[in-house]
Amino acid sequence: MTEEELIVEFALTRLDNPGLDLEEVAALVVRRVGPERMLEFAGQTLAHRDELRGAVFPAAVEHVLRVVLTLRGD
Repeated sequence: MTEEELIVEFALTRLDNPGLDLEEVAALVVRRVGPERMLEFAGQTLAHRDELRGAVFPAAVEHVLRVVLTLRGD
């Protein structure tokens, strides 16, 4: 999944759930994309942190937030 596709998925999820904060929306995105993407996202977070192990779901949510906040800018 490209960063652009992830942003679109995040935006659509946020439109469906306007009362949620960014982390809650990111968690919904991770749940929606399925286990394979969750592992991909978690792996990217752990690689970014230079860690070998970590909890999959929180690491995947962190990846989604990092991409969204990086592309969003200041």
